[in-house]
Amino acid sequence: MNLDTLKNAVSKECALRYRVRLQPAGGPGDKVFPPTYEGGKYAEEKRRIDGETYDCVHLDSVQSQANRMEVALLEAAREGMISVPRVEVQFSGDLAEVGSITSLDAPHRLADAILRDSGKDGVRFRKLPEGELLNTASLKNATGLFEIAPTSLLFGIWDSTGPRGGLGVKFQRAIVSELVAVGVEKGVKSSSRLDPLAIELKAGPAYLANPETGEWVLDAKLDGKALSKVGKEGKPSEINHGNVTPSVSAQNGGVTFDYALQATVISLPALRRLQFPIQDKRNSDVNLAAQTALAALGLAAAVLSNHKGVDLRSRCLLVPEAEGAWEIVGANGAVTSFAISAEEACSLLKESIKAARSAGLSWRDEPLLLEPSAGLAQLVRKSRELSAKSPVDA
Repeated sequence: MNLDTLKNAVSKECALRYRVRLQPAGGPGDKVFPPTYEGGKYAEEKRRIDGETYDCVHLDSVQSQANRMEVALLEAAREGMISVPRVEVQFSGDLAEVGSITSLDAPHRLADAILRDSGKDGVRFRKLPEGELLNTASLKNATGLFEIAPTSLLFGIWDSTGPRGGLGVKFQRAIVSELVAVGVEKGVKSSSRLDPLAIELKAGPAYLANPETGEWVLDAKLDGKALSKVGKEGKPSEINHGNVTPSVSAQNGGVTFDYALQATVISLPALRRLQFPIQDKRNSDVNLAAQTALAALGLAAAVLSNHKGVDLRSRCLLVPEAEGAWEIVGANGAVTSFAISAEEACSLLKESIKAARSAGLSWRDEPLLLEPSAGLAQLVRKSRELSAKSPVDA
């Protein structure tokens, strides 16, 4: 894959596609644990594959895959491997441990409330020239967002917290990836704990002596004042002491499967719908340069994310059965395979950015730095204070 080939694909073809089959790192048949959703449920469904119906379960959703790709881009940018324009809120002072939140890791990207409630030199982000770009951005005018937050054009954005509310600008996802287990059998989960102190249930109940520190005692009164039980009944287990009776549960017991399938698709028609007007420039040339840079950004995001390894969560480490295949899917359905390494993807992105700049587009190398507003900082402080309290009192 080189810049000319990518540019040609962006101008007329259907998609860039990556597919790979994976197995647990422990080998076929080893159990893995999918993410859980409301009610502790897995995302289960039936799928048609090669004319057969299979029981499937999601191992990593579209949203989660997008987050992993954005983090991979952010880390590569901070390591100096690539340049990715972004807006960054820096927390300092007593909130220095929070670090920074960027338009790559904020849930709603450039339109997130964290950025909205931050600013520079006393001016809120949405009142800065960069923030005001969201008020005028559209499919026909994505030039400004390309300069300050191109990932919002690639991964999608909805400016629902802006001045227009739900009528705020929307950009669809141009890159979609998911990871699904195929041919699934659900397992069971066992649990137990042997307390080395051999603390018995009848040794309780425990009473809360100091709500601030979580200190507890076994006396029902302290200095003549009646105390409340820890938790509901004051059991030793409610202060994490005592044995846990061995048990088996059919809920959240992990799964085994025939294979896992990761599919990543970059929609080239979605990129072609984005327009990048620049005064006194030939729009078709500018549009193609910007669209090609976004395609290269998507390739880099996917390749860099996979290069980090497919370690999705505890007990869900996957490895490819064989090297995955990147393909150009033609407008007529024809498929052309190509290979691209992490290093090559970074080089291709750099070359596409250079071409975009030559066409008259801007691409910020340094992030726009913001500070949290006093209200946002206060909200974070209070939340941290509450979370620091004992689980019983919080």
